[in-house]
Amino acid sequence: MTKNPSNIFFLLLVLHLLIWTFIPSLTNQNLPLDTIEALAWGSNLDWGFNKHPPFSAFAVEIFYKIFGSQDWAYYLLSQIFVVIAFFAVYKFSEEIFNNKKLALLSVLLLEGIYFYNFTTPEFNVNVAQLPFWALTVYYTWRCIKYDKTTDYVFLGLFAGLGILSKYLFIYLIIGIKLVFIYFLRKGKKIKFSHYFIAGPITLLILLPHLIWLTENNYITITYGLQRTGGAGDFLDHLIYPITFLGKQIGLLIPFLLMFFFIIKKVKYKINLKDEKLVFLLLVTIAPIFLMLLTSMIMGTKIRTMWMTPFYLLAGTFIIYIFKSHINLNKLKSFASVFIILFISPPFTYAYISITQTDKRTDFPGKQYAKQIQKAWDEKYNSNINYVLGDEWWGGNLSYHLKSRPKWVPLSDRETAVQLLNYKKNLNAVVIGYPAHLIGDE
Repeated sequence: MTKNPSNIFFLLLVLHLLIWTFIPSLTNQNLPLDTIEALAWGSNLDWGFNKHPPFSAFAVEIFYKIFGSQDWAYYLLSQIFVVIAFFAVYKFSEEIFNNKKLALLSVLLLEGIYFYNFTTPEFNVNVAQLPFWALTVYYTWRCIKYDKTTDYVFLGLFAGLGILSKYLFIYLIIGIKLVFIYFLRKGKKIKFSHYFIAGPITLLILLPHLIWLTENNYITITYGLQRTGGAGDFLDHLIYPITFLGKQIGLLIPFLLMFFFIIKKVKYKINLKDEKLVFLLLVTIAPIFLMLLTSMIMGTKIRTMWMTPFYLLAGTFIIYIFKSHINLNKLKSFASVFIILFISPPFTYAYISITQTDKRTDFPGKQYAKQIQKAWDEKYNSNINYVLGDEWWGGNLSYHLKSRPKWVPLSDRETAVQLLNYKKNLNAVVIGYPAHLIGDE
């Protein structure tokens, strides 16, 4: 580890990608809920959907065009997003430390956070944010340090794609705004024309979605607010933030356990005149604090999985604080603990996947689609063009049926049937018990 940190890093990326693609592909019978949901949206692409902005749907639809209904491809897609994020964290950490060993440790520590291993097989909006979160931080640092036009272009691009993945990305954007305010007040010189690069590019990327939002009564934002549970009684403003903090501490225990194997003593001094430290505080701690503040002010529940991208810089941050007390002579002990924490999650995932048989990933989606296809072929001589129903049932049919029908979100079956009876050449399946087939005679 001490001699070839770059080689070890790339070996980590390859192993992570292969293991977390192979294990769920082998043990799951069906894709997870959020991935099927994204595939449902992808079958009928738009610039937004009732729950989220469109990027996750764009990503899975590109893979569908290439690989079709091969489950392993979507596990691979998810891991590609993870390893790109790891690569960006590594490059950013190199910039911060000017030390490949510490940069490597910054990424290795992330394997102790279950957001970056156990939960990654399910490609969803949280995973979709990961590369853009890390790349946005990386290019923010480059903008501050080098003030190059190309860095501002990439900053605007990745910030826009991040917001198109999930709105919570805005919490990072707020931290980055504070970064620029801090460095400008410190006397950092930025070329005047560079003020008009990143922001306009981000807005240009978001423009189609913003138009869609206005045309659809801001349904995605409404859904997000509903998911928080809304403000209840006064105790919610205390209970939810405390619960949030407790969960954050709990999920960081394996991460901290690994860290204690490379540190001589727990001693630090916060120097707010240290520009690198302030930068790390604003892109790592500030977004988490803003989530806590949101829970306190609004009395809303913060769901644990929403925090998926928020800890990408946790390794870099904690190593920077304690860098003078990092003991590189203890790396053998660290490596032993790392290996245990690296191989335990995939074995646990496989065990749960095999032994528990009532999960979404045990749903017989292929068999269900075959039954529908057989019934359709016996009655009609045409392709199925539409599937009407919820995202889970409709998404599974759209994904598995050979004609890749478009999913249409109609939850009221009777209304859907009445609507279709007035239409011609729709060739649709309305999800129900039994499914209702409507096609050209």
